[in-house]
Amino acid sequence: MLSKFADLARTNPFHSPVIRTDAAARGERSLSAASGSSDQCSCEYGSAKYFALCGFGGVLSCGVTHTAVVPLDLVKCRVQVDPAKYKNTFRGFRITFAEDGARGLAKGWAPTFIGYSMQGLCKFGFYEVFKSVYSNMLGEEKTYLYRTGLYLAASASAEFFADIALAPMEAVKVRIQTKPGWANTLREGVPKIWNSEGLGGFYKGLPPLWLRQIPYTMMKFACFERTVEALYKYVVPKPRAECSKSEQLVVTFAAGYIAGVFCAVVSHPADTVVSKLNSAKGSTAVQAAKELGMAGLWKGLAPRIVMIGTLTALQWFIYDTVKITFRLPRPPPPSMPESLKRKQ
Repeated sequence: MLSKFADLARTNPFHSPVIRTDAAARGERSLSAASGSSDQCSCEYGSAKYFALCGFGGVLSCGVTHTAVVPLDLVKCRVQVDPAKYKNTFRGFRITFAEDGARGLAKGWAPTFIGYSMQGLCKFGFYEVFKSVYSNMLGEEKTYLYRTGLYLAASASAEFFADIALAPMEAVKVRIQTKPGWANTLREGVPKIWNSEGLGGFYKGLPPLWLRQIPYTMMKFACFERTVEALYKYVVPKPRAECSKSEQLVVTFAAGYIAGVFCAVVSHPADTVVSKLNSAKGSTAVQAAKELGMAGLWKGLAPRIVMIGTLTALQWFIYDTVKITFRLPRPPPPSMPESLKRKQ
């Protein structure tokens, strides 16, 4: 199946790290190479190795970053679930530290690391697969014209599967963090859910997780791709081909942070429902939303903007670093195909 994807990838407009121009066709040197000539890449775009390394980049970018901000995530979840006690972020940190000490702020790190590593594998790996497949279906001209829709469709498709991988660990994580005394470790939490609720307990939060993560990921990828394009076009004073690797990574980080702010706002109400749902046994998403009310759905937004903005920026930074380190093809921002230019 991967070989079939590779054949599709080689024919789509995203595949080449070098965009051909009229000058290149005449044998002149083109300045639109992403990272040098294609023979410097360690693998071919769309190959099994390419998709596997993209998935590995996703494991590192999501698993490491989400685990690093577990204390902030724990406090955010507690503010969402019990606003009467924790009230705000600073009070949440004070109460948690007073009750559980410094170790209490790290509760849920294991399911966070495992769950988000699995999610990152699917999120970034499948995004590259779906982007390649959908681009091939559209053709070169429509890929350029409707590229934002393509980014949205590819990221939504990838996140659908990524959340199935994440849901079991997310259920354990939220309960550890929001139900004091329920369990302190992953090894304690998994049997408790299995014995009391069976397999369904691990996936009870999947529908609201889709509602939270799919819009989040669509914004994350589409906003990032278009922001990178805009930064190189309007802000960076030279083409990407003339930027050093470190300069390219600075652009990646900036675009990632901008995308992260939008991600946090779009997905926050569903995130609050997920936290409430996993902490209240027998509750449904609709019941949780009604209990929270409109104001309650937006509790914890400020720390989530900080957390998600930083997370998203670091995730794109790590992902792009993995691509550079393993010398993967990194196509430049899209440019209008010559066939479309001739039609204008």
